[in-house]
Amino acid sequence: MNEQAKVEQLKEQEEVRAALKQTLGTKETIPPPVPELRDKVWFGTYVIVLLGLLAIYYLLGSDLVPAETAYIPTLRNLVLGAVSVVITLAVAKGIHFYWINQIDNKPARYNLTRVLNLLTFLAIIVIGLTVVSANWYTALVSLGVLSLILGFALQTPITSLIGWVYLLMRQPYRVGDRIEIAGARGDVIDVNYLDTTLWEFGGPYLSTQHPSGRIVKFPNSLVLNETVYNYSWPLFPYVWNEIKFNIAYESDLEFVAQTMVDVVEEELGEKMLSLIGVYRELLKQTPVDELQIQERPVVHFRPSDNTWLEAIVRYLVHPKESGRVKTRIITKLLEKLNASPERVLFPKSNLR
Repeated sequence: MNEQAKVEQLKEQEEVRAALKQTLGTKETIPPPVPELRDKVWFGTYVIVLLGLLAIYYLLGSDLVPAETAYIPTLRNLVLGAVSVVITLAVAKGIHFYWINQIDNKPARYNLTRVLNLLTFLAIIVIGLTVVSANWYTALVSLGVLSLILGFALQTPITSLIGWVYLLMRQPYRVGDRIEIAGARGDVIDVNYLDTTLWEFGGPYLSTQHPSGRIVKFPNSLVLNETVYNYSWPLFPYVWNEIKFNIAYESDLEFVAQTMVDVVEEELGEKMLSLIGVYRELLKQTPVDELQIQERPVVHFRPSDNTWLEAIVRYLVHPKESGRVKTRIITKLLEKLNASPERVLFPKSNLR
């Protein structure tokens, strides 16, 4: 095994260990976060603004600032609301830095950041309503009535927001996954509060899995009533793939099978063997029977609809690399099989 293959294998094993750690709930000691310069600047800015607002609040309540008595309570209320907003933003910043940024899983960090932003926005809205109404109960009632009115007027966006919550809870897909839903196929590049954005692959103008260059957007409500096909399951982001050739019944089937296995193993190395081990470890935690899973590429023969025999080799591959890997394997297979025309009879050879 060359150095590059060893590096790739170590990388895959590390990803698998991280995935298993996430699934089994094991914890890993995370070093304490070290604030960067920009984080210190942000926190310092919050402190300075907060001290300034508190000073203004104090001055408005003292006799040092001459002002109409009727306006002082309103101004102090506004300043108090601004203080609450600054504290809310500072707390959100601290949560984002000291908790969310320390999570190893990138999609989880992305989702938690979106949730934190939404909660921060709602908290600021409540603070604003409180400042206007000067009463927490009235503010919450006003927010409830407003939500009820908007619920009837904006049913589709609200359903999409519910779909977003479903995506956070059940995670049928995450940012970076390759999925298919309602005829759209692509890599998830953004999951917003209302919609999901895919970087499409394939499409009507391509027969391969190359990115088409088009962006696909669909409402999150679609996940509530459509089937989602995820090609990038986080614990095992690989799919089974097949390559099929038509050969004559008179071909040397043992030679064909061994050649196909050798070429696939040469292309994949020991990578597939390690992946099968991980696959079996995952299946041990489920009632699925894993006895039929082979450690190495498998070749099957079956009659085709015409007078030829289908030789099929099956192997594991990452979904985003399946097209490139299949092209390389087909090229090598044809080179090896065509080198022995007396043992491998293709349909073309029968026409000669």
